[in-house]
Amino acid sequence: MNIQSFLKPFYEITLVYDDQNLAEALEVMTKHRYTSIPVINHNQTYIGTLTEGDILQYILGHAECLNPEELKKHFVGEVKRHRDYDPVSVDSLMPTLLSKASHENFVPIIDQNEKFIGIITRKTLLDYFFEHNFLVL
Repeated sequence: MNIQSFLKPFYEITLVYDDQNLAEALEVMTKHRYTSIPVINHNQTYIGTLTEGDILQYILGHAECLNPEELKKHFVGEVKRHRDYDPVSVDSLMPTLLSKASHENFVPIIDQNEKFIGIITRKTLLDYFFEHNFLVL
């Protein structure tokens, strides 16, 4: 089974850029109610995964960020990320994808040139398997 059929392309997903300020990143995450979000750069390279916890830890270490105006002076790329979701190649096999998806809400997908091309969500995979009766409860 080709994993591309589950792919949500990067231009359809919510993400942040490493040079975006933290106020914007928090606004995006809050608006969409996401606890984690992919981070890329403007060359479409996957940088990592930003979580609410990462931002909270950053703010705790930079008390000035409690002021919303100061938060605009700090950038996503400055935040130490606790744990990035490892990307999977678009050519990967289904067992590799399922292994990653079992531990994360989404799996970042990269192409042969290491460019971020989108994500595959755990929900998409579960919906597919339930719909096709691959899972027995």
